[in-house]
Amino acid sequence: MAIQVIRTYVGSIQNHQQVQSGLDSLGKSASKIWNVARWTADRIWDETGEIPNEGLLKTYMKNQSCWKDLNAQSSQKVIEELSDAFQSWFDLRHKYDEANPPGYRKHGDTRPRSTVTFKPDGFKHDPNNNRVRLSKGSKLKDNWSDFLLCEYHTRPDVDLSEVSKVQNVRAVWTGNEWELHFVCKVKTETEDSGGDEVAGIDLGIKNIATVAFPDEYILYPGNAVKQDKHYFTRAEYDTGGENGPSEKSEWARRKLGNRETHFYHVLAETIIRECVKQNVGTLAVSWPEKVRESDWGKTGNKKLHTWAFDRIYQYLDYKGEERGVEVLKENEWDTSRTCSGCGDDTKSNRVERGLYACSSCELVGNADCNGAENMRQEITPSPHGEDRSNGCVAQPSVHLFDRESGMFNTREQVVS
Repeated sequence: MAIQVIRTYVGSIQNHQQVQSGLDSLGKSASKIWNVARWTADRIWDETGEIPNEGLLKTYMKNQSCWKDLNAQSSQKVIEELSDAFQSWFDLRHKYDEANPPGYRKHGDTRPRSTVTFKPDGFKHDPNNNRVRLSKGSKLKDNWSDFLLCEYHTRPDVDLSEVSKVQNVRAVWTGNEWELHFVCKVKTETEDSGGDEVAGIDLGIKNIATVAFPDEYILYPGNAVKQDKHYFTRAEYDTGGENGPSEKSEWARRKLGNRETHFYHVLAETIIRECVKQNVGTLAVSWPEKVRESDWGKTGNKKLHTWAFDRIYQYLDYKGEERGVEVLKENEWDTSRTCSGCGDDTKSNRVERGLYACSSCELVGNADCNGAENMRQEITPSPHGEDRSNGCVAQPSVHLFDRESGMFNTREQVVS
């Protein structure tokens, strides 16, 4: 069965020396549009007490000279990004007071190179010759037909002539050079069904994912993500200055973002591959409805805001679709305190962070495993005789993320 999925492919620019100055101009123009729009929002905020919405900002910015530095749709994309940044700030501000609104893009008195997005009318793609033509804004053109012609190279296994559609192209400054990101619709074949078995997954903060498979439980800790956040966040704040983030600060943000993206992709890929291996065709994912609206205290709210449950679900969903594994959202309400063995939902059963001890049937085990099994039973109310004894729930397999290989590996267990 053929399906369509969204993929982003990275292309290195082969004629970088010829197009760098043009891309630099576009990147700095994108920062200028952001800064002018940010300044405008600040003035309106001071006068009315409200941040102007995306439509109002676009209407105002179209009369500013910097708007024509980019293709019209590229300029609009900058405003959309600013609007999203303000929305994220509102969400943070609702939780705790010290959240800062989006700032200006500057290094002292200079503007950094921002990502420039080219929508369909801003680029012309020639995949057979690995070339893409990027539009300049009217103010940066020497004549009406002026444009940037980039020659690119992708991974050997990527052929952009075979994709269904290139939705947009992004010029991204990596800190050393420009590269192109092609956001594409891709047709891919998938199996009609991954199998007849059912698995359940409990998403968390310490253990990013705990999966209840038909014959075993597997924990996927988030230690690597936590360590990266600590290291790169410290690097970011240690190098910030009065004039905005430094080059090293921006490097730290990019590095952290790239590592998190890789971690979550590998996590989802590993889980789906294990589903196929264990003949699982349905994966029930715990979905914390309205969790963002809950108040878990200052520290808890910060952790919840960075909890990537929606991102993990999206990765599981499309990777599962490719391999015939149906991924379903299931409300996780009460699954953490309900016994997967007998259904007792006494609150005190959840003894502490990682321990579950049922006062009725005396099941003792890992609390996350118990929650994952409850998610599995949302789809399979009556398990088919699998071993759900104390030993099975209490001694799950642990797969740790290995930085050197960039993959999850089974942690060796010491047998006494």
